Amino acid sequence: MKRRQLGFSLIELLIVVAIILIIAAIAIPNLLKSKMAANEAAAAESARTIDTGETTYAATCPNIGYSATLVELNTGAVCPSGKNILDNILGGSDPAVKSGYQFTYVPIPTAGLNSAFTLSIVPLKVGTTGQRGFYSDQTNVIRYTQNGSAPTAADPPLQ
Repeated sequence: MKRRQLGFSLIELLIVVAIILIIAAIAIPNLLKSKMAANEAAAAESARTIDTGETTYAATCPNIGYSATLVELNTGAVCPSGKNILDNILGGSDPAVKSGYQFTYVPIPTAGLNSAFTLSIVPLKVGTTGQRGFYSDQTNVIRYTQNGSAPTAADPPLQ
């Protein structure tokens, strides 16, 4: 006479756990790649935001030119028209860190006026937070490198 079995056997539970681990092994690398792609897209869009903000700042504060720091585009301490052009993340510190990327802004003064600037955007950890590095300047053309190194004006433009 057989007894009725309630629940799962140990073998059945091990098979289910093995299947879940196999699915996770397939899904996790794709998840990391999609997060890295999202970080790269956010960095490129933030570069566009900073470029537009600098153009606005230079137009509304012609006696200063481009801002001295990214923080100035948030606080408006030097020129009141520059207040709240950037949010507290991009304009909260210099260099700014957002979405796994570090944003380094450098103004280029000429005759007492910030007549140009460079913006370098590199991943905090290449291959984890992002793969590409980005660069922009007063021309508002965003350039990139494939290996996460700091790009220059000689690198190809982002399409």
